[in-house]
Amino acid sequence: MSLRVTVSGGGGDFEIAKECVRSVRMTTDIPLNSDARTKDVGSTLILKGKILSAVDGDPFDSTRQMALWSAVPAEKAACYRNVTVEVIQGGIMERKYTFPNAFVVDYQEHFGDVEGTGTFTLMLKQKKDKLNKVAVEGGYPAV
Repeated sequence: MSLRVTVSGGGGDFEIAKECVRSVRMTTDIPLNSDARTKDVGSTLILKGKILSAVDGDPFDSTRQMALWSAVPAEKAACYRNVTVEVIQGGIMERKYTFPNAFVVDYQEHFGDVEGTGTFTLMLKQKKDKLNKVAVEGGYPAV
């Protein structure tokens, strides 16, 4: 399985290296105390993976780009970006999630002297007034 994540807009496009991303979780969020379908719906993406440093003189580090994005204040338009997550298995696009107005809710990096590499967790949400722009595709050959 291959997990491809691209982030665009907001003054800096980048792709999180496929070797870094280990898991993707997409949820549709409704209040747990609701007894009927509600208008208070949200969409969340949670990405987890390894932090791999740039090597061979390459100055670009995609996980560093995530950390920088997470620090953009809400007053700046750059806090909203277009995020596409592709889940590819056996040459088939299992799922393709597109969040055109995603923002960082939580970003964590963990380092330890036992593991040898760091790990990250990135939690994104789609801007609530643009929820109808979220796309979930899949079931076709990957290009």
